[in-house]
Amino acid sequence: MTSANPPQPSTSDDPTANLPLLELRDGLSDVIDVESALTETIEAFRAGTGPVAVDAERASGYRYSHRAYLVQLRREGSGSALVDPIPFGDLSALGDAIVEAEWVIHAANQDLACLAEVGMVPRQVFDTELAGRLLGYPKVGLASLVSEVLGYRMRKEHSAADWSTRPLPAPWLVYAALDVEMLIELRNAIEHELRREGKWEWAEQEFAAILDAPPREPKPDPWRRTSGMHRVRNRRSLAVVRALWEARDQIAASADISPGRILPDAAIVEAASAMPADREALQKLTAFKGRGAHRHMRTWWEAVDHARRLPDSELPKQGPRYDGPPPARAWADRDPDAAARLSAARTAVAEIAEAHRLPTENLLAPDTIRRLAWSPPNDVNLDVVTKFLRDHHARPWQIGLTAEVLTDAMNSEAPAKPLD
Repeated sequence: MTSANPPQPSTSDDPTANLPLLELRDGLSDVIDVESALTETIEAFRAGTGPVAVDAERASGYRYSHRAYLVQLRREGSGSALVDPIPFGDLSALGDAIVEAEWVIHAANQDLACLAEVGMVPRQVFDTELAGRLLGYPKVGLASLVSEVLGYRMRKEHSAADWSTRPLPAPWLVYAALDVEMLIELRNAIEHELRREGKWEWAEQEFAAILDAPPREPKPDPWRRTSGMHRVRNRRSLAVVRALWEARDQIAASADISPGRILPDAAIVEAASAMPADREALQKLTAFKGRGAHRHMRTWWEAVDHARRLPDSELPKQGPRYDGPPPARAWADRDPDAAARLSAARTAVAEIAEAHRLPTENLLAPDTIRRLAWSPPNDVNLDVVTKFLRDHHARPWQIGLTAEVLTDAMNSEAPAKPLD
C-alpha cells in the first residue's frame, strides 16, 4: 500500500530523493518537563481514541545506563507530545492513561525496557519492524518502511545524538517527533498487508510473545564481548581483559558514562596482548596515551597487575561458558549424524521461509534448530518435535509450518564415508 498520490520514480542514485519530505502536521510542541504540563498531557491522551504511537530516545554510546531521555507519543484526538522523563522519574500515570490502547512501537524490544523503567508498560503492542519482517520487506528500519509503504522520506541525521543533552536542540526534537508522526498510518497500512497475505494471526502471536517474554538475564562473562578478543591467545591474557573490563565497568557505572568513552576496547586488547611488566610500560602503549585512559592509569595498572599475579587455577577458561551445542563447524567431525540432521533441518526451514517471504530467523530461531539437531528427543515423531518446539518458545504458527519437516530431518543420517 502506498500513499494516494505516490511520488514519481527517482532518476537519481538515491531512490528516495524525489519522495516528499515528512513534516510535522501540527508543528513542534514544547517539551513537557513540568507537572502541570504532564497532567494536561495525561488527560489529553486519556481522551484520545485508537492506538498510541510510542517511541523513546536513549543515549547509547554516551551513557552507561539505557534509560529513556525522551518519550514521544501521538494519538488521534490527542496530537503529539514530547515528554522529558528525567524531571519526573516516574511516568506511570501517563502509562495508565493509555494502558487499554494498543501501543504502536517500531522495534519494541529496544524500547520496552526503558519505558518500563519509567513506569510505562503496555498490554498490547503492534511492532512495525517485526511486522515488516513478516511481510518480507528487505529493509525494516522506520525510515525505509515509511518510504516504501507510505511514500515519504524521513530525516535520519540525529539518530546517534546524545539524548541526555539538556536543553535538547530544536532540530533534534523535530527529528524525534517525526518518529511518531505517521507511525499509526504505517501500522494500519501494514495490518492491511498482513491480512491480505494471511499473516495477521502470525503477527498477533509474535506481538503477544514480545509482551510474554521473560526479562533478559545477563549473559555470563560479559567481558568476553570485548571487541578484538580473537587476538587474545592465552588464559593469562584473558585474565587481563577480564580485569580491565571489570575495572572500566565500575567506573562507567558510577559516572553513568559509556564504557568505551572511558577506555576503548582496543586499549584493553592491546594491554592483554603486550602484558606490560610495570605501570610505565602500560603508559607507553599507544591506546593508553589518550586523556581518558590516562586519567585512571592507576586503576588500569592495578587491574593488569592483579591479573598477572593470579594463580593458574583462577585464570578464565579459554572458551566462554555455553549450555548449548558446540559450534556447528565442528559437528561433521564430532557427530556426523548430528551434522546431517542440522543440514537437513536448515535446508527445510530455509525453503519454507523463502516460500513465505520470511527471514529464516523469524520463521524459527537458529538456536532452536541447532539444539534439536544436536540432541533430539528419544523416539522422534511429530508430537515429540512439536513439544520440543513449544518448550523452546516457538509460536503456534511457527510450529505449524516447521514441525513436520523437522521431524523428517531428525531422521536424516550422515552419508556413508567414501572408501579409501
